[in-house]
Amino acid sequence: MAKSKVREITITESEGAFSIFKKPKLSKEDYDFEGISTLRSLLSNEKARILHVIKYQKPTSIYDLAKKLGRNFKAVSDDLKPLERFGFIEFIKEKTNKRKRYRPEIVVSTVTIHLKI
Repeated sequence: MAKSKVREITITESEGAFSIFKKPKLSKEDYDFEGISTLRSLLSNEKARILHVIKYQKPTSIYDLAKKLGRNFKAVSDDLKPLERFGFIEFIKEKTNKRKRYRPEIVVSTVTIHLKI
């Protein structure tokens, strides 16, 4: 199992709009939010449901996760991409017979959001 991490996101108000700071010591991929709307979509109820199913039902693949959620594979796969990009989950590559499958696994235990006004 991958090491659990804490994600910290800082949101600041600037000239009447919120923006998200990237911490200088982190790589660009970690916090390259394009605005507050990206954060909203990342923290949607559907993505929370996905994280819950991954954590408690431990799906063996993206396809298995889609079946457990009652959604189609493509929609679930699309929802997993930002979760992986921002470091909430990782895919563990497994080989079964001649096929490769990717098992989603949660690697974040806490998300802390700081709002500076």
